[in-house]
Amino acid sequence: MKTKLTLRDFSLLLSLLAIGSFFTLAAPQFLSSRNLSMLAVELAITATLALGMLLVILPGHIDLSVGSGVGLMGGIASVLIFNHHWPAGAAIAVSMAAALLLWMAMGSLIVRQRIPAFIITLGGLLIFKGTFWLVIGSRTIPVVAGGQSNLYSLLTTFYFPPVASAVLVALVFAGLAGLSRRARRRRSALGFAVDDAEVAFLKLFLTAQGLLLFVLTVNQFRGIPLPVVILGCVALVIQVITRHTPFGRHLYAIGGNEEAAFVSGVPVQRTVIGAFTLLGGIVAVTGLMQTAYAGASTTTVGDSMELDAIAACVIGGTSLRGGRGTVLGVIFGALIMASLLNGMTLLAVAPELKFIVRGVVLTLAVWMDVKLAKR
Repeated sequence: MKTKLTLRDFSLLLSLLAIGSFFTLAAPQFLSSRNLSMLAVELAITATLALGMLLVILPGHIDLSVGSGVGLMGGIASVLIFNHHWPAGAAIAVSMAAALLLWMAMGSLIVRQRIPAFIITLGGLLIFKGTFWLVIGSRTIPVVAGGQSNLYSLLTTFYFPPVASAVLVALVFAGLAGLSRRARRRRSALGFAVDDAEVAFLKLFLTAQGLLLFVLTVNQFRGIPLPVVILGCVALVIQVITRHTPFGRHLYAIGGNEEAAFVSGVPVQRTVIGAFTLLGGIVAVTGLMQTAYAGASTTTVGDSMELDAIAACVIGGTSLRGGRGTVLGVIFGALIMASLLNGMTLLAVAPELKFIVRGVVLTLAVWMDVKLAKR
């Protein structure tokens, strides 16, 4: 069996082109190498968190606490480094461990006590926000001590040089081409639907063009930012988990029909707890990147990031009911959200209007999710 492309397959790309065209006309510096490098960092932070959100949305849950968690995890590391003079590596490890334990505990409460995820994570939002403010003392805490750069601060200030960037992108494309060819052969051997040869070639060709354009652009500034590489690693891990492991298949099965999955022998509780635990680790990574990008831990770090993560998932085709969603779709959704915020910042749009636009985009995305679910 072969699959063919439809207009819906290009909807995200067309939306992204429309947004990019508008901001290019309104603010020509939108396509400058410096701004696109900054956009890549912002995309990496938003998309990383959104990929974690994908893991809990697939089985039909939601997490409203990730934004506050981003601030808290970044704040813990900042305080340990600046106030207590811990090595950056140790502070990062503590922050990561705390996030894993907290989200594992929330996942356990949700599935073992059968409390809706909405309520537990809403409580987590408030608890984490208050704890965050207590940890930093409602002050601004730098991510460096003594003015010296460390592993923490380098998370968003390190760039791979041009030659290394080109080699890295070439390796990424070679890996993607190999994985695509292998997946196509396996699906064909099992009798599943596969893309036409022309469609498969077109996808790889467009991917190659996009990667080439990206590396040529960022190399005009400083090279590939480290957060983009971190995003690539997280995306690869989530792709492997969701598409090539029993755990990933269980996530989709639970989201499709939890009762049927349970009857079929799927370990529902263990799978959901695992999804929340993995999300905790990703929240810590995002918190470290977001705080490093801001240059300091302040009370506003992480504000509304849970909404951007949810919007990125839904825009990218993830169903809030669970059972449907892809890594590539989430990244495209995050790119649309990051482009909107970056473009509005260049246009000096008032903060209140930014909130309105984000709310409208989220509402439209959910409306589209409902409409598509009825078909």
